[in-house]
Amino acid sequence: MIVQIADDQRRTPEDLSNIFVRAGDDSMVQMSNLAQVQETVAAKELNHFNKLRAATLSMGLAPGYSQGQALAWLEQALDEVAPGSQYDLAGQSREFRESGSSAVLMLVLALIFIYLVLAAQFESFVDPFIILVSVPLAIFGAFLSLVLLNVGADWGLWRSVGSWNIYTQIGIVTLVGLISKHGILIVEFSNQCQQAGASKAAAVVQAATRRLRPILMTTGAMVLGSLPLALATGAGAEARHQIGWVVVGGLAIGTVFTLFVVPVFYLLLARTHAAPAE
Repeated sequence: MIVQIADDQRRTPEDLSNIFVRAGDDSMVQMSNLAQVQETVAAKELNHFNKLRAATLSMGLAPGYSQGQALAWLEQALDEVAPGSQYDLAGQSREFRESGSSAVLMLVLALIFIYLVLAAQFESFVDPFIILVSVPLAIFGAFLSLVLLNVGADWGLWRSVGSWNIYTQIGIVTLVGLISKHGILIVEFSNQCQQAGASKAAAVVQAATRRLRPILMTTGAMVLGSLPLALATGAGAEARHQIGWVVVGGLAIGTVFTLFVVPVFYLLLARTHAAPAE
């Protein structure tokens, strides 16, 4: 049960002074004799986050800056203004951080899955490792393309900037599958040449030479097919730029390194495949 006075007697702060309360000797005392009403300024509401008092900051990205750069600047500014304070992210910023933290695990699982499939196909644990040597080289090319994208944005050549986000992560996983195909062509043909009677060195040189055309055709088709994404305009073009430049830069640079690095690792690590006995 809640007891209260009529609405017309408690509409203003001054009405509180007219309220009478019963004292210890059973007499009625006016509230103005016991308390004073004073107006002041306070927060309209007190926000809480994770059961703690919190202040919410909302902001938008300035042209030419990525979400990762904005969050890094915000964390640095917060450490200068309120060192030691706790903070958390919400909305798109939280999703951005969560996707970034799970990207490494996703990439590792993709490499493990591809390695196991190749190990079953080649019946060897060494040949898949030689094939996947080209993956770090392609990833290096992908990140180099993002750096060049940022340099071009700083020079005013275009507005998009490169950053590590969900779109670049999709491009990296796609790139792993594409660049592995080049190593598969070289290693598989080298094994066939050895079984035909060629030495290991002659086999890998012949494989790199004979498989150069299909490797370049695959690379050219994917690079030219991804250029519309890298050069897209209009609504949502920033997202397509990330995928496009990752595939274009990673595949182009990774292919160049693959033609030289994979044969070297094959020559050093691959086992000798003897010709079948007649």
